[in-house]
Amino acid sequence: MVNMFVDGEWRTDTYEFSDEEGEFDRQPTTFRDALGEEFPVESDRYHLYISRACPWAHGAAMVRSLLGLEDAITMDIVDPYRDEKGWQFTPEKDDCTTDRINGFDYLGEAYVEADPSYTGRVTVPVLWDTQEETIVNNESIEIMRMLATEMTDVGNGVDLYPADIREEVDEVVDAIYDPINNGVYRAGFAGTQEAYETAISELFDALDHWDDVLADQRYLAADGERLTLADLRMFATLVRFDQVYHTHFKCNRQLIEQYDNLWPYVRDIYQTPGIAETVNMAHIKEHYYTTHTDINPTAFVAVGPDLDFTAAHDRDELPGGPPEELVAGAASAD
Repeated sequence: MVNMFVDGEWRTDTYEFSDEEGEFDRQPTTFRDALGEEFPVESDRYHLYISRACPWAHGAAMVRSLLGLEDAITMDIVDPYRDEKGWQFTPEKDDCTTDRINGFDYLGEAYVEADPSYTGRVTVPVLWDTQEETIVNNESIEIMRMLATEMTDVGNGVDLYPADIREEVDEVVDAIYDPINNGVYRAGFAGTQEAYETAISELFDALDHWDDVLADQRYLAADGERLTLADLRMFATLVRFDQVYHTHFKCNRQLIEQYDNLWPYVRDIYQTPGIAETVNMAHIKEHYYTTHTDINPTAFVAVGPDLDFTAAHDRDELPGGPPEELVAGAASAD
């Protein structure tokens, strides 16, 4: 069972992870507004609520970091452990914050503040409008696209969603979503052996495909020469894979570390200026291993594997590379 709101009331007995066929059933997000006329683009108006553990929230955090929006968009970080009341603010824990905008104890309070009769799960990321005091959007890829297109004038000029290859970027985002991004969850929360094996087969078929693609190009979309939102979506899953999904979700046919191209690709993205500081592996492991007690009843946190994301990757021998603004910024900081 998943805890959620029903007509503004918090319930713990409502939503099942899997459908009648045992397939993982991800509930759609509810708040789907966009920056524009109703929510004008302004610096220091919007706020992100994220979890360092969540791959969907990680994508939004990476876009914020790479675009240099730290001063334009404030951000708070919830506890990686999600108890029966949902995501909580516990500033006494490392890399967690208070809710500096609303003073809420639980993120769910923001949801019913935005809609007192809200029905649905409490998820991250959340893009909050501090002036209207409501949620703009809680769909991760839409938040990523909005920040990458609408906040360019208040950032550093990095373009993660280039207009000339936007269609190709979207095609990759769509192609990796179900078998990879959502595929690890389809395996982990499968309700039948058949559903689990289907998810695993599709997951590793997709990983094999993209490993082949990355043999000849540095990044995923178009000619592979530019870092885009598609790479951030892929990275958010792959950086968690060996230490969480391989064991916890039984995605154990192969480690990402064993792939000829995916593993150097992960290290390449990790070493892109602005990415490493968005990765908190302690939060990631604590969340998955201690929160999903139906999968891991002991709540013991797996110790390994010991991965070196800073090791040389040799991907710079391929055409393209990180945005010049990031490279220049990193050099000036040194």
